[in-house]
Amino acid sequence: MDIDLPDVVAEVAAQFARYETALVSNDVAVLDELFRDDKRTLRYGIGENLYGYDEIMAFRAARSPVGLMRKIDRTVITTYGRDTAIASTLFYRESVPGKVGRQMQTWIRCSEGWRIVAAHVSIIDEPKVA
Repeated sequence: MDIDLPDVVAEVAAQFARYETALVSNDVAVLDELFRDDKRTLRYGIGENLYGYDEIMAFRAARSPVGLMRKIDRTVITTYGRDTAIASTLFYRESVPGKVGRQMQTWIRCSEGWRIVAAHVSIIDEPKVA
């Protein structure tokens, strides 16, 4: 299996960047586009467990657009072959000092393009540096 083919990493990185821009600007249409429209798509959020595209869409439609700005750090995109990728990043929000968010997404190349099929978001206390 080919891991981290440069052209595939570039494709997924571009979609990840689209997702990040849509997230902080609350562009619900793009966020909806980037999740696979399938009952098996899931998103475990900070305070919600969403099963299926319809639940994810409903969450996005109801979410407040306030306070979505964040700084990301240590983003890692790893591709497996030409059709599977994992994107992981840390994020920080000024509104929650001392906390670090963690986000992981599984991306699959579908007939309609790269789509997220599984996502997990969590927040922890920022680890102490030794």
